[in-house]
Amino acid sequence: MDADAKRRAGLTVWGVVPARAQTFLGFDWGLRRIGVASGNRITRTASPLSTLHEQGDARWQRVQALLRQWQPDALVVGVPYHPDGAGHDNTRAAQRFARQLHGRFGLPVVEVDERYSTTQAHALGAHDADAAAACIILEQYLRSLP
Repeated sequence: MDADAKRRAGLTVWGVVPARAQTFLGFDWGLRRIGVASGNRITRTASPLSTLHEQGDARWQRVQALLRQWQPDALVVGVPYHPDGAGHDNTRAAQRFARQLHGRFGLPVVEVDERYSTTQAHALGAHDADAAAACIILEQYLRSLP
């Protein structure tokens, strides 16, 4: 899916996701916690990794360590919306996180609507709901790729 197609589909993209991109990290942003998952374009599947509990600079250091470890081609951030699609304070905060990821690390970042991902993770009995929600968000994006 090229940048124009992504924008038409309602995805916001910071940078350009290379057509050859294979490895992705997904984030379920939250004020207190960030769930993280890794995914692969070939299998179109993702696996939950962990939940970051750090705040401030320590949070960014953990993100940087994950990027070094997994070396993703691009990042995916879940952005929460109200059921009617309206944005709210956490929508804007998650979008800010996505922009900061792109600015700090220079990787392409795709914003994905993450409504109900945490609810779905709980319904599936996830032990770590935040990492499982990141997995759901990332698989949603991977399934949208050509």
